[in-house]
Amino acid sequence: MDDRTSLALPAPLRLVGFGIQLREWTDEDVPDLVALYDDPEIDRWTPVASPFGTGDARDYLAAARTKRADGHTVQLAITTDGRTALGEILLFHSAVDGRDVELAYGIGAAHRRRGLAAGAVRLMVDHALRNTRARRAVLRIEDGNTASEGVAGATGFVLTDDDPVVRTAKGREVVLRTWCHLGDGGRPTGW
Repeated sequence: MDDRTSLALPAPLRLVGFGIQLREWTDEDVPDLVALYDDPEIDRWTPVASPFGTGDARDYLAAARTKRADGHTVQLAITTDGRTALGEILLFHSAVDGRDVELAYGIGAAHRRRGLAAGAVRLMVDHALRNTRARRAVLRIEDGNTASEGVAGATGFVLTDDDPVVRTAKGREVVLRTWCHLGDGGRPTGW
């Protein structure tokens, strides 16, 4: 039996709350996707290619659609108006424990420090924990990424004592610490 959490969530998926609207990506979003990912901070903290141009954006969307269709990953545009993409949030099976769901996000440089990441994380965590069989929702954050650590703390995540996760991205080893979402009872979900 496969213990992995199913991410075969209905499509198109649209989540609304906290002044945020999350929606599926469209081909019309290619320029916004380029603006989002062709950025030094996104390059620093994510495995996304840099520089990131129009062809990269098209390839990225094609891969996102394939992973979505396979039920492995949900990638949604972060908007405030339902149209203009200001960032992205991802929900995927944890490579460490398939019973966990992991979130990742990025906000375009011109849109940071507006609470967009926190709103998107709150919406996605709530949806994931209600609509999947996830044991827990986690964020994996590299030491030094204080912006992401701030979002984690502001959205009900706590740093765990899980062993660090080591991944290779862009030819370098990345050490990530695991943050677990606190459930309604004030304890990390799944504990």
